[in-house]
Amino acid sequence: MRDTASIPTQQPARRASTATGAIRTLGADPATAPIVLHPGDAIPTSRRVVYIILLGALTALGPFTVDLYLPAFPVLQEDFHTTAAAIQLTLTGTMIGFALGQLIVGPLSDKVGRRVPLLTVTAVHVLASLAAALAPSLELLTAARVLMGMGAAAGGVVAMAVVRDLFGGRRLVVMLSRLALVSGVAPVVAPLIGSALLTVMPWRGIFVVLAVYGVVMLLAAIFLVPETLPAARRQEKGSTTVLQRYRSVFRDRVFVGVLIIGGMTFSGLFSYLSASSFLFQETYGFDPQQYGLLFAANSVGLVIGVQTASRLAARFGPQWVLACSTAALVVFATAIIVTDQLDLGLWGTIVPLFLFMTACGFTFPNVQVLALDRHGKAAGTAASVIGAVNFGVAGLVTPLVGALAEGSEITATTMATVMVGCAVIAVLSLWLVVRPRTVERLAP
Repeated sequence: MRDTASIPTQQPARRASTATGAIRTLGADPATAPIVLHPGDAIPTSRRVVYIILLGALTALGPFTVDLYLPAFPVLQEDFHTTAAAIQLTLTGTMIGFALGQLIVGPLSDKVGRRVPLLTVTAVHVLASLAAALAPSLELLTAARVLMGMGAAAGGVVAMAVVRDLFGGRRLVVMLSRLALVSGVAPVVAPLIGSALLTVMPWRGIFVVLAVYGVVMLLAAIFLVPETLPAARRQEKGSTTVLQRYRSVFRDRVFVGVLIIGGMTFSGLFSYLSASSFLFQETYGFDPQQYGLLFAANSVGLVIGVQTASRLAARFGPQWVLACSTAALVVFATAIIVTDQLDLGLWGTIVPLFLFMTACGFTFPNVQVLALDRHGKAAGTAASVIGAVNFGVAGLVTPLVGALAEGSEITATTMATVMVGCAVIAVLSLWLVVRPRTVERLAP
């Protein structure tokens, strides 16, 4: 009879923590087991795909909240008997709401976990969307848009924080870029969907659709989003811990520098968003459906930039990708002014605008990587600061387009003037504050 005692039995895999905090997945032979530096490294590929789609959809709630009603701007102006600048203030209110919401949700998610803030604030978005659909005046619509912005803020902040909870180093670059790809589809399809909805319903129906989207995301978050920040890893209780987290990120020179870059790039992008509906529908005579198609085509450039940036960042470093992309922002925004002054028509505006959007796509994920990779222990706070500055600064800058065009129609030159100013500040921040040569390479 065979001696079964000599046959090695298969031991179930188990986990052990090393002194460095890495997790080693132990099998039958611990000596040959792979070291897992971050929790997400052990997640199966299929599960990662689920996380990317779900977290991307949560992040996309923000762009949908902004972009879905852009084709309705001229209709809103007519219904409320007001000016283009006044309608743009509803977009400004949304971005201010985003900023406030992220400042609240980020630190709160570091303190109590990711799920509770996500569920609470997404519910606020649903209620605010219904309020916007019923708003009898522009003032109440603007107030509802502020609350919608606060409600949509949770998705983006928590999604970035969850990714940082699970991943680090170059895999963080890849995951953030994949997340950006899913959420990047939103700016492409949102105006198309908004334009299509306007053919079958009044503009108020758009906000009902957003409320339904919020309900779907709320249910998905309840049943599918796990808690990635266990109690043992949360910060100590007390208000001083919030101040400490903010102090730690703002003392980081590189973080502050990329924060400025992100805020200025976002402001340049939203200068285009706030002006594009009036520019193309009133100046160039597009109908809402044509505008939606043009907007979608331009947004493809954003997606291309985001996906290409991940590979370049892993190879050359995100700081050097930013060096090229911020310079491109200045060049292409300036080109819009030059082509408009030379009266080269629609194509003279569309081509450099597409390239500007592509440069934005190269910029955004690298800003996130440089910021989050350095602050894993305060990922929620760091993500909230990025989002708050992006939307807050953009909310203050974008009305300048309407102010420059006061008394006349919005032109490509008035739009691009603000875009150039934002891009120049981003370049100065990179070379004077971040200083690329001083930034360390990403960990594997």
